[in-house]
Amino acid sequence: MNQLSIGAGRLSAKWAARGLIGLFLLALTIFTLFPLVMMIAGSLKTSAELLNSTNLLPMKWEFQNYAEAWRQTNFARFTWNSTFISVVSTIGTLLVAAMAAYVTDRRDFPGKRLYIIVQSATLFVSVGAVVLRPQYDLMVKLHLNTSLWGVILILISAHASTYFILSGFFKAIPRELDEAAMIDGSGFVRTFFSVILPLLRPGLGVAGLFAFRHGWNEYILPLVFTMTSPELQPLTVGLANLRYGSSAAMQTNLMLAGACLSVLPMLVVYIIANKSFMQMTAGSLKG
Repeated sequence: MNQLSIGAGRLSAKWAARGLIGLFLLALTIFTLFPLVMMIAGSLKTSAELLNSTNLLPMKWEFQNYAEAWRQTNFARFTWNSTFISVVSTIGTLLVAAMAAYVTDRRDFPGKRLYIIVQSATLFVSVGAVVLRPQYDLMVKLHLNTSLWGVILILISAHASTYFILSGFFKAIPRELDEAAMIDGSGFVRTFFSVILPLLRPGLGVAGLFAFRHGWNEYILPLVFTMTSPELQPLTVGLANLRYGSSAAMQTNLMLAGACLSVLPMLVVYIIANKSFMQMTAGSLKG
């Protein structure tokens, strides 16, 4: 009887623990999805209902808000600008960070430790808007202050987090592969691009998702560089123009509709990069 009671007690404790974990995950899911549901519901309301009503769902579904947001903000142009910034900065960040991580992992050179310390400092010490003025002055001297290339170069230079993500992946790639390639006559650069880089695809997918999100969500930097060139504004800056209409009335519903549209490319990128997350998780469990 004692053994049966002990077994029943352990079973009940096990189910209680699972129930608590399930309730915690359910609450976490609700807290995560609730702002998204509010954004979608608000984008389908009129401006008056959004400001005065406390109902979650709209009384009348205003789907034309999406068409109006697209029309008022030159959405196609802003989407192209955001896509250009995000894609080019992501490719540049992955290339620069991957080469830096490969060299620091495979080679010893003077100043290596200092370089890693500097990378760590830029990762953990954020100076924020303090560096905007010197960055802008630098791009003025390079004659890149009137184009999106200035924004892209600055985003690529902020690659510390990508560097450390890829450094972890490089440590999992055996050095014997480099040595075998060297024996076959492959040089250091060719070994990196032909042998090592293809093995790094899961890491590139994960790091690329974060780099793309950084470029897509960046606001202050494009705002500073596109003040005199509205046609170069990305979505994050262009959507701010929806806040007030021609009559100075608030258009929060149109801002929410534009925000919903701007989320779609990020969802597509996540779906594409999701395979890399699955490969990374499977590899860690297998290891």
